[in-house]
Amino acid sequence: MNNAEVQRSALAIKKAYSGEIPKIVLVLGSGLGKFAEKMTVKKVISYADIPDFPQPTVKGHEGKLIIGEVNGTPLLCMQGRMHIYEGHAAHKLAIPIRTFKTLGAEIIILTNAAGSLRLDMPPGSLMQISDHVNMSGHNPLIGPNDENFGQRFFPMNDAYDKNLQALMIEAAAEENIELFKGTYVQFAGPNFETPAEINMLRALKLDAVGMSTVPETLAAVHCGLKVAGLSVITNLGAGMAPHAPSHDETMEEGEKAYQKMSKLVINFIGKI
Repeated sequence: MNNAEVQRSALAIKKAYSGEIPKIVLVLGSGLGKFAEKMTVKKVISYADIPDFPQPTVKGHEGKLIIGEVNGTPLLCMQGRMHIYEGHAAHKLAIPIRTFKTLGAEIIILTNAAGSLRLDMPPGSLMQISDHVNMSGHNPLIGPNDENFGQRFFPMNDAYDKNLQALMIEAAAEENIELFKGTYVQFAGPNFETPAEINMLRALKLDAVGMSTVPETLAAVHCGLKVAGLSVITNLGAGMAPHAPSHDETMEEGEKAYQKMSKLVINFIGKI
């Protein structure tokens, strides 16, 4: 990736918003875009007005960068994310992450809609991501390394920050919300997984599966951002339920779990 892309994106945001950029970034997954309604908004910037930002094309992903506050805590919110299955080159998914780092961000909270691999974690559940497995076949860091952001080889032992995990557990307890914890696995999509693939993932004792989040985590850890991850469970994996998974189900169940997710995230953000 050319560092010039990141610099152009950062400059465009600075020109559109003259205030201080928040240190906390929230990325909203499928069906969770309404969280922006909880914010005191200072500025809305369309991704289309940010040079080199990949553009989302999926229902439920608005493509807006929202700068504001939640209960007095400054927050930069991505209302909509980009996915590999939309045709974006993996390295393009690192541009927003590196742009936020360049603008002074320190923490990124990644949310997503995911399928459960556990019968005891049904649709409507919330799962804290404690680790991940990358089965997408893609990595945004393949290619020449930019030492401005991070070293060529870096560890992923604590990709999801332990202190942030503890704060999220505290927030869930205070809101009386059951919070599962588990390992998330990403496939490239756009198809849902086959029953055979779900059986394989369950045999590996993984917990949730989706089509996003891992590229952002890799880019964030590489450039020194602290990462927290939260999956909203919207369906059971293929073969685990009497019906096949669908994007409509993902959106509907995301909507149902939205209030619970928003309470948790607001409390969590206040603790950071």
